[in-house]
Amino acid sequence: MHPVFFRQKTSRTSLSWCRQADARLEYPSEMSKPTANWPAWLAEHSPKLLLFARTQTRSEADAEDMLQEAIVEAARKSHGAPPDLPLVYTTLRRRAVDLARRTDRRTAREEVASDVAEICWFDDRIEQQETARLIEQAMKRMPEKFREVVMLKIWSELTFAQIAETLDIPLNTAASRYRYGLENLRRDTNLKLK
Repeated sequence: MHPVFFRQKTSRTSLSWCRQADARLEYPSEMSKPTANWPAWLAEHSPKLLLFARTQTRSEADAEDMLQEAIVEAARKSHGAPPDLPLVYTTLRRRAVDLARRTDRRTAREEVASDVAEICWFDDRIEQQETARLIEQAMKRMPEKFREVVMLKIWSELTFAQIAETLDIPLNTAASRYRYGLENLRRDTNLKLK
């Protein structure tokens, strides 16, 4: 069990811990306190990392747990300093595979979770709710290999080189999966995408 890395100051929604720039940070005892600005790093990258973690898991709780464990592991590997993003994404992806292998406990939880209304991946502003629902449904139908690249490129703002490193694929494969993913979104949503 890893020590607590983030602690919520208020009782806002479950995503508030990654959006609060003033989140209190606790350092595990075996890590030296870094000179880098952890709160700023977390405020900038946590929402993107959480979104990626949510695409790799099937429940919000698993995504948050996996993100916390991945950041702690990556910080240990970088001796307490804020880690490189590809390392965190790779750690998230590896932890997601490990989590998926524990199907016995997950099967019961997934059956219960499937009855609950799904959480929208995007902001729920009234004027964008239908578009968000269309894109979310299209993303869920998209093949995994395309969805990962589209999520990393658009919402995590990684370069193709970083995506290739994160997913351990050639750079041209990352670019072509992104192109095929966008074509898939255009076809499924009838939206004009850049």
